[in-house]
Amino acid sequence: MEAFESARVERLVVDGTGVRCFVAGEGPPLVLLHGGGLDSATLSWRELFPLLSDRFTVYAPDWPGYGASDDPTDSPTTAYYCHMLADLIDELDLDAPALAGVSMGGGAALGYALGHPERVSRLVLIDSYGLGGRVPGGSLGYYFTRLPYVAELTWGMLRRSRWLVALSLRAIVGDADAVTERLVDEAVAAIQRPGAGRTFRRFQRAEVGPNGLRTNYVDRLPDLSVPTLVIHGEADPLVPVEWAVRAGTLMPDAEVRILPDCGHWPPRERPEDVVSLIGEFLE
Repeated sequence: MEAFESARVERLVVDGTGVRCFVAGEGPPLVLLHGGGLDSATLSWRELFPLLSDRFTVYAPDWPGYGASDDPTDSPTTAYYCHMLADLIDELDLDAPALAGVSMGGGAALGYALGHPERVSRLVLIDSYGLGGRVPGGSLGYYFTRLPYVAELTWGMLRRSRWLVALSLRAIVGDADAVTERLVDEAVAAIQRPGAGRTFRRFQRAEVGPNGLRTNYVDRLPDLSVPTLVIHGEADPLVPVEWAVRAGTLMPDAEVRILPDCGHWPPRERPEDVVSLIGEFLE
């Protein structure tokens, strides 16, 4: 948590939902949007937040249902998070900030930028959701989200086993050495939070369909008018690197940067590289 010690913590009410948001730095506004699972602002952005706040005014909210924010008042779909992002930007009184989102947060940032291009200065997508329609794991992935109690039992096992938490983290990174004892400690603490995983399970059930993912922006990418940086781990096991490359060819104004030996979580696997890429792109 020390990376956020110098930050100002704002408790906002966004569309009737309490949202925690960390704010620090001076300069152009940059909103950091974390992913799903057991994630939070402090988990995904721990390494990046203090470095980026040296150059920008950085806002790092917890999505509803994550971290210290309240549970969502509606079904937690990508459309819901796009709506919450619009209201959050209004609540913070930001004028066309840059947006950077990882995984689920990238999908929400992309959806918002497609719907409100005049309200986004630049967009950074990190191993982003929304770049394809195939379900990870195929039909098994779909049935896993629907089988009664399976997901709940899985999360229950994770709460009782530090070893399983570490194993789960190693499954999404490209280099097992990125899963440090400190990162495992943070993940173990996150999964002990009351209600941890509940909102993400609801998100999966809403977003994973029998014929593919509910959120797939591929057909709309040629209409994206916001300058975009796509950062992607070459060894991402959840979002194929080919999707990121394809997105870069479809977007009118995009740069694609592929990180070797990196999986689905570049902000924790390769934080210095990600900070450097974001800084160069935004400045």
